[in-house]
Amino acid sequence: MMKYYKVLLAAALCLFSFSCVKKDKIKLKKDADVLHENVDQLTQVIIYDVFTPPVAARIYGYTSLAAYEAMRFADPKYNSITAQLHDFKKMPQPQKGKKYNYTLAATKAFFTVARKVTFSVDTLKKYEDKVYAMYQDNLDDSTYARSAEFGEKIGKAILTRAAVDNYPQTRGKPRFLGTSDNGKWRPTAPDYLDGVEYCWGTMHTFVVKSSSDFALPPPPAYSEDRNSAYFKQNVEVYEQSKNLTADQLQIAKFWDDNPFVIQHNGHMMFVNKKITPGGHWIGITAIACKKTKADAVKTAQAYALTSIALFDAFICGWQVKYTTQYIRPVTVINDKIDQKWLPLLQTPPFPEYPSGHSDISAASAVILTHLFGDNFEYDDTSDLRYIGLQRHFKSFLKASDETSISRFYGGIHYKVSVDAGATQGRQIGEYIWNTLKLQN
Repeated sequence: MMKYYKVLLAAALCLFSFSCVKKDKIKLKKDADVLHENVDQLTQVIIYDVFTPPVAARIYGYTSLAAYEAMRFADPKYNSITAQLHDFKKMPQPQKGKKYNYTLAATKAFFTVARKVTFSVDTLKKYEDKVYAMYQDNLDDSTYARSAEFGEKIGKAILTRAAVDNYPQTRGKPRFLGTSDNGKWRPTAPDYLDGVEYCWGTMHTFVVKSSSDFALPPPPAYSEDRNSAYFKQNVEVYEQSKNLTADQLQIAKFWDDNPFVIQHNGHMMFVNKKITPGGHWIGITAIACKKTKADAVKTAQAYALTSIALFDAFICGWQVKYTTQYIRPVTVINDKIDQKWLPLLQTPPFPEYPSGHSDISAASAVILTHLFGDNFEYDDTSDLRYIGLQRHFKSFLKASDETSISRFYGGIHYKVSVDAGATQGRQIGEYIWNTLKLQN
């Protein structure tokens, strides 16, 4: 009996000593790394939730601005960006003389916004909980609470602007099916989807004064003359599709960035999800920041400025798209040249002119060039995990030029449209850069 009690006591002592073992503290990650991981997590949610490219740009815009407005207080030389944008209220300020962890505040601000502008909030919460646990392990209770509260206040302030940017008012609009008028857009083969985000030109811009700024000349007018510019551009797309080199084929696939590719196999249909065009340039922003070892404030600023360029360029480009309602190559080619022809890439469900991808890529490339230099060489691995491809570029502008021509190689845009989109995008990028005062 005594032996039994000795064994029981030993077991109890064992359990007691095990319960008293101090839990290892979670190692605190570098500030910039946390911001990169936050954005990457958001990108995965955007892919999963299948947001359209313009809506994805809106999500990146508000979340990145929220993170920056909290993070900037870690370096006093950085100015508020939202104070220089349209319709934003003054952001909350940290208490003087109080200690803050601004990376935690930026994370809280970022996800306070992200939860309201995405669907998969459970996925975000699982990630957030891990990040917050790391800070709880490394900060005193008062600093943790103060930083989290500050970040949440900034996030809520950002959301007040999101509520009045005309996005909520454009939800639930009737479907846009185009028209059968000559030279005008209508749903395209093979899936004949209705037009996406036809009210996006009415969204309130961040920096650009109006969605009608940076107007473009009209594309070639409809003509049945086979020697007209209108008809020749369709022959050009058709002939190019028949004579793609291996490099041109890879360029088209690399820059596809279609978030919702419908693929057909006989009577079967399935969908492949990928990053959006904006998501691709957010990925390039991350690459530039990591390569230059940018600190957390510079990183937050780079994400915010790129997102602003994406947001405003999408609005201006979409304004022209749905004003011109220009027809897609596949529609004309099927009607007049080859009834069975389909482009290499799936034609996006919205009007053709100008190329939106060319527009937002040029705007982003201008911003990144100003931030990181004219001849910034990098390997673009943004799409590696999705399509298994990467490409090397000698500058951001060379990358945006390749993005632009990729839409022509893919058979979904005319050359006039990719050139017009690139022109508008560069103008928007320069305007944003020259308008904002970024440092004291």
